[in-house]
Amino acid sequence: MAQAPATPKTRRLALAALARTAPVRAAARTDLVPAERAALALRAAAAHRPLPRAEEVVFLLPLVGPGDVGDWPAVTRRLAATLESLRAQAPGTWRATICCQERPPLPHDPRIGFLPFDDPTPGNDKWRKLRALVNDMAARTDRPAYVMTFDADDLLRRGTVEEMLARQGPGFLAQTGFVRDVATGHVALAGPRTARAPLRKPFWKLCGSCAALLHDPALPESAAFLAEMTQHEHRMFPHLAALAGRPLAPLSRPSVLYEINHGENFGARRGRVGFKTRFVARYRVTDAATLREVIRDFP
Repeated sequence: MAQAPATPKTRRLALAALARTAPVRAAARTDLVPAERAALALRAAAAHRPLPRAEEVVFLLPLVGPGDVGDWPAVTRRLAATLESLRAQAPGTWRATICCQERPPLPHDPRIGFLPFDDPTPGNDKWRKLRALVNDMAARTDRPAYVMTFDADDLLRRGTVEEMLARQGPGFLAQTGFVRDVATGHVALAGPRTARAPLRKPFWKLCGSCAALLHDPALPESAAFLAEMTQHEHRMFPHLAALAGRPLAPLSRPSVLYEINHGENFGARRGRVGFKTRFVARYRVTDAATLREVIRDFP
């Protein structure tokens, strides 16, 4: 199963406008991709239902299998660092599940679970793992939660879970975040364009660990939507969330650190890391106080 193709930007805009003014007409369109159809179904189901209050944050981590990498111990070390960044969040308010063909070394922590994956279909299995993770989450989650897909080599900033649970709302988006080039040690700040950085990209366009969406277990349409949304690239997340009536609010500070050029990035195998290397070089952070924050807040 390949990644679902993105909807062209012009059609996204037209569909979003129609959903706001005539959602029934929007849902009747014949050119919808499955994720858009699921989004509009959730929008309709939740139209007259109060937004529930999330009680936890659930992280879903698809992990590349040992047969698809050159250095499995390096992959598991990076996963360990990712999990430590989650364990630095407020205790009792989050849980995480890792999906892989082989169980990696995991800390003895009841909040961290493992989902075996045995689908032998050839090709990139990340999207099949994500669907399996969403289905597993839906079967085991009986209270409202923010659901966030998270790459197994990214780091979450201290206090991010606390921020989401304190603010509440339909969901959150990492508009800003850090990108670290492991090969050079340099760190860049990704974020919306400004007069001084007219070509800079927001973090959610660079990294898949960028969106947390409110899941209401009382609505079957909620899990169905998450299962379809996660089949798309992360640049579709804001469009799909808004279409579902779950617009994403920006997190208040750079909340995720995305590492590139560490040797096992899937993007590098598809020739898609070069521009990110150039991005880090162009938007490199040199402010000493900001660099100290990165060291302090991303364990």
